[in-house]
Amino acid sequence: MPSFTLAYWCVFVAVLLPLLCAMLAKRAGFGTKRSDGGYDNHNPRAWLAQQGGASARANAAQANSFEALPFFMGAVIVAHQLGVGQAALDLLALVYVALRLLYILWYVSDKPLARSAAWGAAFAVNVSIFFLGYR
Repeated sequence: MPSFTLAYWCVFVAVLLPLLCAMLAKRAGFGTKRSDGGYDNHNPRAWLAQQGGASARANAAQANSFEALPFFMGAVIVAHQLGVGQAALDLLALVYVALRLLYILWYVSDKPLARSAAWGAAFAVNVSIFFLGYR
Protein backbone atom coordinates (compact mmCIF):
# COMPACT_ATOMS: atom_id res chain seq x y z
CA MET A 1 0.00 0.00 0.00
CA PRO A 2 1.40 3.45 -0.93
CA SER A 3 2.48 5.68 1.91
CA PHE A 4 2.92 9.39 2.41
CA THR A 5 6.67 9.68 1.90
CA LEU A 6 9.15 12.24 3.12
CA ALA A 7 9.38 13.50 -0.46
CA TYR A 8 5.63 14.16 -0.42
CA TRP A 9 6.04 16.08 2.86
CA CYS A 10 8.71 18.14 1.08
CA VAL A 11 6.17 18.96 -1.63
CA PHE A 12 3.83 20.20 1.10
CA VAL A 13 6.59 22.36 2.60
CA ALA A 14 7.38 23.74 -0.87
CA VAL A 15 3.70 24.68 -1.24
CA LEU A 16 4.02 26.72 1.97
CA LEU A 17 7.15 28.62 0.87
CA PRO A 18 5.26 31.24 -1.21
CA LEU A 19 3.11 31.95 1.86
CA LEU A 20 6.25 32.50 3.92
CA CYS A 21 7.47 34.94 1.28
CA ALA A 22 4.12 36.76 1.30
CA MET A 23 4.32 37.21 5.07
CA LEU A 24 7.87 38.56 4.74
CA ALA A 25 6.79 40.93 1.97
CA LYS A 26 3.90 42.35 3.96
CA ARG A 27 5.37 42.45 7.46
CA ALA A 28 6.81 45.95 7.08
CA GLY A 29 3.30 47.31 6.61
CA PHE A 30 1.72 45.59 9.60
CA GLY A 31 0.98 47.78 12.60
CA THR A 32 0.84 50.97 10.54
CA LYS A 33 -2.43 52.55 9.48
CA ARG A 34 -3.32 52.17 5.84
CA SER A 35 -3.65 55.96 5.59
CA ASP A 36 -0.03 56.24 6.78
CA GLY A 37 1.29 53.79 4.16
CA GLY A 38 0.72 50.61 6.14
CA TYR A 39 -0.34 47.34 4.60
CA ASP A 40 -3.49 47.68 2.51
CA ASN A 41 -5.52 44.48 2.52
CA HIS A 42 -8.13 46.18 0.34
CA ASN A 43 -5.62 46.44 -2.50
CA PRO A 44 -2.61 44.27 -1.58
CA ARG A 45 -1.08 43.97 -5.04
CA ALA A 46 -1.00 47.71 -5.58
CA TRP A 47 0.47 48.17 -2.08
CA LEU A 48 3.17 45.58 -2.75
CA ALA A 49 3.98 47.17 -6.12
CA GLN A 50 4.87 50.39 -4.26
CA GLN A 51 7.25 48.68 -1.85
CA GLY A 52 11.01 48.58 -2.16
CA GLY A 53 13.89 46.88 -0.41
CA ALA A 54 13.32 43.63 1.46
CA SER A 55 9.55 43.76 0.95
CA ALA A 56 9.92 43.97 -2.82
CA ARG A 57 12.53 41.20 -2.83
CA ALA A 58 10.31 38.97 -0.67
CA ASN A 59 7.45 39.55 -3.10
CA ALA A 60 9.73 38.58 -6.00
CA ALA A 61 10.82 35.47 -4.08
CA GLN A 62 7.13 34.65 -3.63
CA ALA A 63 6.56 34.81 -7.39
CA ASN A 64 9.60 32.66 -8.07
CA SER A 65 8.51 30.14 -5.43
CA PHE A 66 5.18 29.75 -7.21
CA GLU A 67 7.00 29.42 -10.55
CA ALA A 68 9.34 26.68 -9.26
CA LEU A 69 6.58 24.68 -7.59
CA PRO A 70 5.01 22.82 -10.55
CA PHE A 71 8.32 21.33 -11.72
CA PHE A 72 9.18 20.13 -8.21
CA MET A 73 5.73 18.61 -7.72
CA GLY A 74 5.91 16.93 -11.11
CA ALA A 75 9.43 15.62 -10.56
CA VAL A 76 8.49 14.04 -7.23
CA ILE A 77 5.38 12.46 -8.73
CA VAL A 78 7.32 11.13 -11.75
CA ALA A 79 9.99 9.68 -9.46
CA HIS A 80 7.35 7.95 -7.36
CA GLN A 81 5.59 6.63 -10.47
CA LEU A 82 8.85 5.16 -11.72
CA GLY A 83 9.47 3.45 -8.39
CA VAL A 84 12.85 5.02 -7.64
CA GLY A 85 14.71 4.26 -4.44
CA GLN A 86 12.85 6.10 -1.70
CA ALA A 87 15.96 7.04 0.30
CA ALA A 88 17.54 8.82 -2.67
CA LEU A 89 14.30 10.59 -3.55
CA ASP A 90 13.71 11.70 0.03
CA LEU A 91 17.26 13.02 0.34
CA LEU A 92 17.06 14.97 -2.91
CA ALA A 93 13.66 16.41 -1.97
CA LEU A 94 15.05 17.56 1.38
CA VAL A 95 18.04 19.16 -0.33
CA TYR A 96 15.71 20.92 -2.77
CA VAL A 97 13.61 22.40 0.05
CA ALA A 98 16.73 23.46 1.97
CA LEU A 99 18.11 25.20 -1.13
CA ARG A 100 14.79 26.96 -1.74
CA LEU A 101 14.82 28.19 1.86
CA LEU A 102 18.35 29.52 1.35
CA TYR A 103 17.21 31.10 -1.91
CA ILE A 104 14.46 32.98 -0.07
CA LEU A 105 16.77 34.01 2.78
CA TRP A 106 19.43 35.29 0.42
CA TYR A 107 16.91 37.01 -1.86
CA VAL A 108 15.28 38.90 1.01
CA SER A 109 18.65 39.81 2.54
CA ASP A 110 19.93 41.09 -0.83
CA LYS A 111 22.70 38.59 -1.56
CA PRO A 112 22.22 38.20 -5.32
CA LEU A 113 25.19 35.93 -6.08
CA ALA A 114 24.34 33.48 -3.28
CA ARG A 115 20.65 33.65 -4.23
CA SER A 116 21.40 32.78 -7.86
CA ALA A 117 23.69 29.93 -6.78
CA ALA A 118 20.94 28.51 -4.56
CA TRP A 119 18.42 28.84 -7.40
CA GLY A 120 20.74 27.03 -9.82
CA ALA A 121 21.56 24.28 -7.34
CA ALA A 122 17.86 23.76 -6.53
CA PHE A 123 17.07 23.56 -10.23
CA ALA A 124 19.84 20.99 -10.74
CA VAL A 125 18.52 18.93 -7.81
CA ASN A 126 15.03 19.10 -9.29
CA VAL A 127 16.32 17.86 -12.66
CA SER A 128 18.05 15.05 -10.78
CA ILE A 129 14.79 14.10 -9.09
CA PHE A 130 13.00 14.11 -12.42
CA PHE A 131 15.53 11.78 -14.03
CA LEU A 132 16.16 9.62 -10.96
CA GLY A 133 14.14 6.79 -12.43
CA TYR A 134 15.37 7.11 -16.00
CA ARG A 135 16.52 3.77 -17.39
